[in-house]
Amino acid sequence: MKEKNMQCIKVEDMEAPVFKVLLHFIYWDDLPDMQLKELAGLNSKGASTLMAQHLLAAADRYGLERLRLLCEAKLCEDVAINTAATTLALAEQHHCFQLKAVCLKFIALRENLRAVMQTEGFEYLKKSCPSVLTELLEFVARISEHSISFCGYGNDAMLDGSDLNKRRVKPRIL
Repeated sequence: MKEKNMQCIKVEDMEAPVFKVLLHFIYWDDLPDMQLKELAGLNSKGASTLMAQHLLAAADRYGLERLRLLCEAKLCEDVAINTAATTLALAEQHHCFQLKAVCLKFIALRENLRAVMQTEGFEYLKKSCPSVLTELLEFVARISEHSISFCGYGNDAMLDGSDLNKRRVKPRIL
C-alpha cells in the first residue's frame, strides 16, 4: 500500500462536497442532518438532486450499497423535467432498476415527453446510453397501445380497465 507512505491522497473524479458527505456516511452510516444542497454550497433548486446523483455514482464506485440505495430512493422522489433524462442515464450506468423504471414512466407521460426531449440531459442520454432510448420508445408505445384519450378531459384510461401496472382500477367519478 503506497498510501501509507503518502501524506496526501488525491481523489479524482469527485467534488469535495460529495467526498465530504461520502466520508460522513462511511464513518457514521447515515447522511448528514443538514440538507444536501447546503452541504454542496449550492443554492439552486436542483442542487440536492445533483448531490444525490453524484453520491449515487460515488457509492457505486466504492461499493457502498446502502448509500447507493438511499440515493436511488431520494432520486426516485425528485424526478423532474430538467433532471429526468440525466437521472435515467445515471440509473442505466449504475444498474438502478427501480430508478430507471420511475424515470421511464415519468418521461413517457405525454405532458412530460416533449419538455424532457428539449433538455441538455436528453442530449447527454442520447450520446451516453442510446439503448435506453429504445426502451423509452417501447415504453411509450406500450402506453399508447393501451390508452385512449378523452377529448376535453385530458385523462388517459386503459382500454381493459387497468392501470400501467396492469392492476384493475375503479374509474373515478368526477
